[in-house]
Amino acid sequence: MTDEADAESPARRRGIQSVEIGLGILEALAGLGQASTLSAIAQASGMAPPQAHRYLQSLIIAGMAHQDPATGRYDLGPKALKLGMAALSRIDAFRLVDAAIGDFTQRTGQTVQIAALGPLGPTIVRWNMGRPAVMTSFNVGSVLPLLYSATGQAFLAFTPPIETEHLLERELETGPITRAQAEALRKAVRAQGYAHVEGTMVPGLRATAYPIFDLQGRAVLTATALSPEAFADGRHDAALTELQGLCREISAQLGWFA
Repeated sequence: MTDEADAESPARRRGIQSVEIGLGILEALAGLGQASTLSAIAQASGMAPPQAHRYLQSLIIAGMAHQDPATGRYDLGPKALKLGMAALSRIDAFRLVDAAIGDFTQRTGQTVQIAALGPLGPTIVRWNMGRPAVMTSFNVGSVLPLLYSATGQAFLAFTPPIETEHLLERELETGPITRAQAEALRKAVRAQGYAHVEGTMVPGLRATAYPIFDLQGRAVLTATALSPEAFADGRHDAALTELQGLCREISAQLGWFA
């Protein structure tokens, strides 16, 4: 029995290796972000073009890859896209955020609020209290302004304008900010990659908001770090850098690629 199993093991290992190499080709196709040439795919997957070509042909037959007859370029096939969508449909954004941000707060002591864009505006849906506790009048269910909170500015910058226009018009009618200033703010936050305000919502409180993207690059959630200005130091800055990276990791799990 042992001899028979040992005789079969090299073939099994070769079979498993072939699957791993094929998956590596698919990962390279996904990472390139567009239909690509054989040479680009071979380089991205770390193999010789003839070897990459053989695997691509097998993937095409299986429907996992596709070659454009006009350009000769390769891309993900319909079955790969179907598989990806099936995996994404099983992902719960709140579950990912609760686990990742909860652990982050425990390790760093950084207070973080999670918000979603509701019909009335950016709405706090989670509150992870750090050390020292940040005391404000806002809690789960509170609606924040679009233009004056870091959370709102992140949604303004990273959500399609059609979803925020009614909120923006309402705030422009009642506040001092002009349409031109609001558009400049949107561009500035997009260029920076996050939103930051100090004392605009609560005196002495700093807020830095990072977007969490879905498959289409839309900010479905934001993670906002809150801290008193008096506690701003090197550890706080390091925590912000870590939070930004964490939001990118969560976004990638939701299907977003920068």
